[in-house]
Amino acid sequence: MRVSVCVGNYAKTAYEIPGVGVKVFCMEELCCCMKENAFLLDLSLLNDELLRWIEQECGLRELAKALHFLVHKQGSLSGFVTTVLRYVGFYGEEIICETEQVLKQGAGLSGIEKRKSQIDYLVKKKKYKPALNEYDELLKQWQEQETQSGVQPPAREFLAKIWHNKGVACTGLMLYDAAAECFQRACELDEKEEYRGAYLAAMRMLLPEKEYVDFAAEHGELYRHTLELEKRLEQYTGEWEVQPDYLRLYNRRELRNSGDHLRYHEESRRVIQALKDSYRREV
Repeated sequence: MRVSVCVGNYAKTAYEIPGVGVKVFCMEELCCCMKENAFLLDLSLLNDELLRWIEQECGLRELAKALHFLVHKQGSLSGFVTTVLRYVGFYGEEIICETEQVLKQGAGLSGIEKRKSQIDYLVKKKKYKPALNEYDELLKQWQEQETQSGVQPPAREFLAKIWHNKGVACTGLMLYDAAAECFQRACELDEKEEYRGAYLAAMRMLLPEKEYVDFAAEHGELYRHTLELEKRLEQYTGEWEVQPDYLRLYNRRELRNSGDHLRYHEESRRVIQALKDSYRREV
């Protein structure tokens, strides 16, 4: 049995959230939109039009009165949003606190910085494919701005972060050739050690052993990174070999080698189904 909960009235007239461009008809939709688009919100959300909508359309005079103080006494964006979220009760306290942190991190950022932060959040949640599409759009937007005003040194550093994080998303999809290209672009813009290490790691995953050795030999400036990378790979391999996923794969191999084909195929189907379920959750 599904139960729908609605705090206040379902509005006859929708409210369009500033900076997001989404129209909502009830408080639950407002909460969902604020939570999902927290990185895009700014102080334009704190306005009298929204207060009137909450009071007149949704019939929540008490909430509108509480929010009036935040709107007219220079309240914070995070304080405004969390007040609404807690009043409506559509999300638990853990999600409300996460949203609050997102809002605080985004305070004072420009539009393009907020957009990058939102896409970075997709990568953090392992939503790699949509993140790649969004990074491409962001880079296109950046190119348009660059054509108009040129790129100054601080802006080059920010652009390098975009390319680096796009490379991270490519790595999550095991697109190591694309990842290496992104990391290389980041290195060209900002010679951070982190970017050099990421570029080398992508090449390590991309190239066969002999070709990688030749590549490393040709790039003496990466020598220190090659030593650190091999140590990390050895460490990660050891950690992977005690993980449940690895042990299950190892057991499957043992079943195959022992000739127990029935159990081997049963276990294979179970693993494949688990991977399918995981993929559906991620995309």
